[in-house]
Amino acid sequence: MTSTPLTGGSGARMRRARRVGVVGLLLAAVVALTACSTDFLHPAPPVSTPTGEDVAEALQPFYTQVLEWEPCGDGLGCATAKAPLDWENPADGEVELALIRHVATGERIGSLLVNPGGPGGSGYDFVADSLDYAVGQPLQEHFDVVGFDPRGVGRSSDVACYDAAAMDDYLYGIVPAERGSDEWIDLVGTAAADFGKACNEQTGDLLAHVDTVSAAHDLDLLRAVLGDEKLNYLGYSYGTFLGATYADLYPEKVGRLVLDGALDPAASNAEVNEVQAVGFEHALHGYLENCLTGTECPFQGSADDAMAEVGRLLASVDASPLRGSDGRMVGADTLLTAIIYPLYSEESWPYLDQLFESVMFGEADVALSFADAYNGRGDDGTYLDNSTEAFRAINCLDYTYQSDVAAMRADAAAIAAAAPIIGPYFGYGDLGCVNWPYRSDRVREPITASGAAPILVVGTTGDPATPYEWAVALADQLESGVLVTYDGEGHTAYNKSNDCVDNAVERYLLDGTVPESDPRC
Repeated sequence: MTSTPLTGGSGARMRRARRVGVVGLLLAAVVALTACSTDFLHPAPPVSTPTGEDVAEALQPFYTQVLEWEPCGDGLGCATAKAPLDWENPADGEVELALIRHVATGERIGSLLVNPGGPGGSGYDFVADSLDYAVGQPLQEHFDVVGFDPRGVGRSSDVACYDAAAMDDYLYGIVPAERGSDEWIDLVGTAAADFGKACNEQTGDLLAHVDTVSAAHDLDLLRAVLGDEKLNYLGYSYGTFLGATYADLYPEKVGRLVLDGALDPAASNAEVNEVQAVGFEHALHGYLENCLTGTECPFQGSADDAMAEVGRLLASVDASPLRGSDGRMVGADTLLTAIIYPLYSEESWPYLDQLFESVMFGEADVALSFADAYNGRGDDGTYLDNSTEAFRAINCLDYTYQSDVAAMRADAAAIAAAAPIIGPYFGYGDLGCVNWPYRSDRVREPITASGAAPILVVGTTGDPATPYEWAVALADQLESGVLVTYDGEGHTAYNKSNDCVDNAVERYLLDGTVPESDPRC
């Protein structure tokens, strides 16, 4: 019964080995945790970590732990690290962080931690299932490539909420009221509140501590226990926000950071929804222009005519949902999720031909299969990971949300005006988190990471999920940001676009060479 598909801003390559990733955008407060500002840090004398640095006594058990690596198939090694549940009160408990490592095949530089996005994406699966997609061969030769599941995700201490049947109702249920009406808002808000209550009951104390700032502190812990003096990191989509947050908290520990498919840390929740709606609308228009040049396109006329037809299809199923062969219904939200799924990559656009043709004939199963792939739902009806739960839980802590219905309606109207076809189904995003068990009061702010070494920011001009303007904004905000532009379509660019992008990223990571100016790849 979600009001919009889960398209935060983090789009993530998190699922590309199996399916196109959910984009999830997160912000985090960028208040640095330092010895002079946190009570738990200043009373005790420092102790030495595996990298020879000093940390407070309260953090000693975490920073001095020794990872126990065990073989886990295909030449990979796996280990589990411990981190504080609450970084401000490290004695209050701990969480587990799952790691997987591919050891450098040649002369080793150090570790390279990778994050595929989300929030909710499994870096463990990213490396285990699609190492060659995650990083190119030159990086595999010279870095230990380390995937990790952030707190709340996958094999790490994770967020749990609903069983499969309840998740089906939550994601695919039809709201029996007019979109945007008082009744509709009440129903959607109640469903979201019930979901949050279930997450709190099933997850416990962890649910209050899955924010990005906590994950960034975890990232520094992983850097230290891996034996690296500085962090080398490759983050995609939401992973760019995690990396930028780390750089702001630990600028002196920044080694070489690549942030690909960047998010704008200063964008509000409403701004994120509007910019993404416009991004996906542009991608849809691009698909339709391409489709109409072929012989199998289910549309006729101009691209604008076809866009209008898509708008009518969405409105039609919003009013009269289609029933699938398993009894589940396809309303506008599920159909939009199915449309968005192939829009992440230009290579996937042809699959939209089949989707639109089937819906035009009143058939729901293709749309359900696409939405299932997006949501991580298996053919047997089970969910393959907890990415939906983690996405919601992390987002609810990383943004602020409003309860003012009039303000929600104004934001929804602005989104619909900016993206007339897709925008009407991107509004009211506050409903998902406004009644979350743990309320966030964090303010979206620029991230400068003052004093950090150069940071490479990669942006794709036709990225529908993390639009190019966000990469420009992040590179401008970062005191040491360096922009690399890929002129093309699709979500993220490294290792999937052209040699110009790949060479810029790899030269930077391998020898620290920063482009003198944007190469405009």
